[in-house]
Amino acid sequence: MADYEKELEASFKKIEEGDMITGTVIAVDEEEITLDLRYYTEGIIKVSDYSREPGFMVKEEVHVGDEVTATVIGRDNRRGCILLSSVEANDVLAWDKLRQLKEDKTVLNVTVKGIVNAGVIAYVEGIRGFIPASKLSLNYVEDLNEYLNKEIPVQVFDVVEEDNRLILSARELLREKADEERRAKVSNVEVGLVTEGTVESLQPYGAFVNLGNGLTGLVHISQISEKRIKHPSAVLAVGDKVKVKVIAVKDGKLSLSMKALQDVAAQEIEEEVYELPETEEATTTLGSLFANIKLS
Repeated sequence: MADYEKELEASFKKIEEGDMITGTVIAVDEEEITLDLRYYTEGIIKVSDYSREPGFMVKEEVHVGDEVTATVIGRDNRRGCILLSSVEANDVLAWDKLRQLKEDKTVLNVTVKGIVNAGVIAYVEGIRGFIPASKLSLNYVEDLNEYLNKEIPVQVFDVVEEDNRLILSARELLREKADEERRAKVSNVEVGLVTEGTVESLQPYGAFVNLGNGLTGLVHISQISEKRIKHPSAVLAVGDKVKVKVIAVKDGKLSLSMKALQDVAAQEIEEEVYELPETEEATTTLGSLFANIKLS
């Protein structure tokens, strides 16, 4: 009984142009959406007043039972219904929501709806968002058309309502995913592993070596050579193939050493013992001694 009284009371409230009201979808066709406003008459939203998104398919996006908030823009006296605009209501509400999405770092799945000179276009909360080419991938994007109509996960990167500017980015999510995959691979690498890699870059503090399979490790300058060097370029160049040993795995990073392998080789030579044959005399010459030693 109490609910009925509330509905009856609501039906007598005067609805003014500019009011924002919420109704339940009771019908959808190609041209308009009909809402039950719990009022003496129904609300109508023209499809053009529901979304600005290009190629918007109303029957795929709006369903009977959905709740929709819209702004009153007038009356259709001929039909006796109230005309509404979801677009106008969205303009009022969307920017606050977009700012919250940015603060919460919410992951959104958006569909690329257009290609422009320096990036692509997607819509969030009915607002046109721009994804710069540099924020679509971790690598350089040669053909933006590959993204058209493709669904991709993004986050809100920047929101400036005054300039009607919404910037989205996929790059941070891709970087996080790549880092997680890398950490998983690194966790499977055992200390002591000896392998080959390619020098990827040289820094004052050491050389980064690509081990393949998405793994890269650092050979600190102190681990490059037994000799003291001022810069890795003294003995290495980008593109060099080197043999390295994994000496530490920490915080998702690999520490490598070339020096450790040199030390092992030197130790093996030092530990190689030559024993005189029993028939040889103690006066064996130094030349004949060396003649019997096999150097690897």
